[in-house]
Amino acid sequence: MANSDNINRIIDHKLFTEEDIHEMCVRLGEELTEDYAGKKPLVVGALKGAVYFLTDLTRQMDVEHQLDFIDVSSYGDGFESTGKVKVVSDLSVDVKDRDVLIVEDVVDSGLTLKFMKDLFKKRGAKSVKCCVMLNKEARRTTEVEIEYYGSKVGDEFLVGYGLDFLNMFRNIPYVGALKPEIIEKYTK
Repeated sequence: MANSDNINRIIDHKLFTEEDIHEMCVRLGEELTEDYAGKKPLVVGALKGAVYFLTDLTRQMDVEHQLDFIDVSSYGDGFESTGKVKVVSDLSVDVKDRDVLIVEDVVDSGLTLKFMKDLFKKRGAKSVKCCVMLNKEARRTTEVEIEYYGSKVGDEFLVGYGLDFLNMFRNIPYVGALKPEIIEKYTK
C-alpha cells in the first residue's frame, strides 16, 4: 500500500498523520509509565487491529511489562456487531493476580472490550484497564470504561495504522476515512 495513488483512491481524508499518532503514543506512554510505576503489568493486545498501536505504545512505556495477545470477535464476516462475542485465540498466560492493560485500536460499540474486561476479572485479574487509540463514542451501545485513549472520533469508517476494512488497508501509515464508494462497492 506504499503507492500513494492506491491510497488516494480509497481514502476520503486523513484524520491522524503519522506524527499525530506518534504524539498520542508518547503522551499515553508517559501516563502509563506513571500509573504502572512499581508494577509489572500484563499488556494484552487485541488482535489484529491493535498490533501497530501496541508496538509503538509499549516502546513509550518505561515500565517492566509482559506482553500477550487475544483475538476476540463480535463481527464475524460482517460490518456490524453480531452482539455475540467469541474468543478466537486466547491468552497464553494466566491473568490471576495481575494488573492487565488491554490495548485496542478502536472501541466503537464497546461490546468486545466489555467482554474482555469481564473475562479477565472473572479469571482473577487484580486490575483490568484499557488503552485505546481511538474512542468512537457515537457508536457505543454497551457501557464500558475506557481509562486511556488517544483521541475521540466520529462515526466515519476509518482505516490505516491497524484499522481495516475486510482485513485490508491496515498497513496505511496514518488513519484516514474510507471513501463511501469503496464501502458500497464491497457491501453490495
